[in-house]
Amino acid sequence: MFKRRRHIVPGEEPGLLKLSKDAPNERPIITLIEYGPAHLEERTDAVCDELLPHLSNELVTWINIDGLGDLSILRALGERFNLHPLALEDVLDTSQRPKVEQYDDYLFIVAQMLYLDKQNEIGAEQVSMFLGKTFLITLQEEGEFDVFEPVRGRIRSGKGRIRKAGSDYLAYALVDSIIDHYYPVLESIGTEIDAIEDELIDKPLARPVGSLHEHKRTLTQIRRMVWPLRDVTNLLLHDEPGLIRPETKIFLRDCYDHSVQLMDLVESYRDVLSGLTEVHISSIGLRTNEIMRVLTVISSVFIPLTFIAGVYGMNFAHMPELAKPWGYGACLLLMLAVAIGQILYFKKRRWL
Repeated sequence: MFKRRRHIVPGEEPGLLKLSKDAPNERPIITLIEYGPAHLEERTDAVCDELLPHLSNELVTWINIDGLGDLSILRALGERFNLHPLALEDVLDTSQRPKVEQYDDYLFIVAQMLYLDKQNEIGAEQVSMFLGKTFLITLQEEGEFDVFEPVRGRIRSGKGRIRKAGSDYLAYALVDSIIDHYYPVLESIGTEIDAIEDELIDKPLARPVGSLHEHKRTLTQIRRMVWPLRDVTNLLLHDEPGLIRPETKIFLRDCYDHSVQLMDLVESYRDVLSGLTEVHISSIGLRTNEIMRVLTVISSVFIPLTFIAGVYGMNFAHMPELAKPWGYGACLLLMLAVAIGQILYFKKRRWL
């Protein structure tokens, strides 16, 4: 689910653009969307040379790159948009913590995108954004799936305020879409946790330890994504270069509230999982105690019976009971009486 493709080599030169060995070799797909109140142009599979002319007007330009397998595209973007090498290096390092970095004329934003794929399995990848005055560049690890289609639909339809707003509102819309798609993922995890809880109530001796551990590990990883998102929205609210307009910051406050709600939801699920783990361990302990109590009672009952059988099993010549015709029956009755007496005594003491 949570894959990491690049590991930093100790002592490596800062800002060095380098692909890891397991990085995909697929050619990145560049999508260009340029829009304004009365204008919309969308182009798929564009090339870097076609991007610069679209930045010299008052329209909003959204450049989306799916795939990080071609360093030449990243170098070309760095040269044409004056992007810092360290920021480009962070784009390739897909284990980045969500963050916001301020540069002279743009903001560099990193977020972790979480979603449910077509098989209803959890997928995650890093999204990097370069926000300028009239442009927004987004870079994704893969192009198979993202959470931005609702934003694209709003741009195409022209409904709402997105076509009338600037690139800062587009950045807000993408961050908001990323945050909103955490909810279906957490709801699916919550549904599975409820199923495990019902199973533990109906069958206390069930063995869901593997599922509990897996969900707990998943929530821990999600927590590492959600916690910094709160800082990301907070930093965007206090943007110093002035790329985020005051009317957009009002919407970012809503993003901040949602990130706090997500954090509370993750923590509540973690607490539920911890409680279920304790319930499971307690159920096993109680069952073990019941088994040991029954075995102890059985052993206690048979100890005096074994003693009686051992005494009469010595077969000494002058044991009078051995020669009596009723000796065998009397010995069995004695053993039965001892066993019944012990059982009644245990019940009186509430040991059974």
